[in-house]
Amino acid sequence: MKRINVRESDPGLVEEVESEEFLSGFRGCLGCGTCSAGCPVRRVTTAYDPMRIMRMLVLGLRQELLKGDMIWLCSDCYTCQENCPMDIKITDIINHLKNLATQERNIPLGVSTQEKLLKDQGKIYVIDEFDNKKRSKAGLPPLPAIAEEARTLLAKREGRHKRE
Repeated sequence: MKRINVRESDPGLVEEVESEEFLSGFRGCLGCGTCSAGCPVRRVTTAYDPMRIMRMLVLGLRQELLKGDMIWLCSDCYTCQENCPMDIKITDIINHLKNLATQERNIPLGVSTQEKLLKDQGKIYVIDEFDNKKRSKAGLPPLPAIAEEARTLLAKREGRHKRE
């Protein structure tokens, strides 16, 4: 695990996150480790640690949080948040950090690939002939390769965001 360099601290990150009303209170983290102990992702990989994310946030380590991979490993299961004895909105904070990373164009390849698939085809998994043959054998109706309605909605949404 890489050492943290507190000289690279950005107090602006702490203020930015704390200004979001629903995220305030994260400085009250006791470092008890309940979030990490209950985390199903942490059980699979020690590269992910919700408590470490909270510590990095309190220290203002913007670059390490937003340019690294750790925040993207969160599965959004809310286990950490639901078990936190201080009622810190850990999952919400991590999602906010993901949004900040996205604004700074720090998106892992897998996430950007999923985004492209959604825009192009309206879904992440493309249904092909092989899939529809399996569905037919199981007595299920065929599915279209492209989800046209979802694609249209995403295109409208993207157009609206560009105007704003």
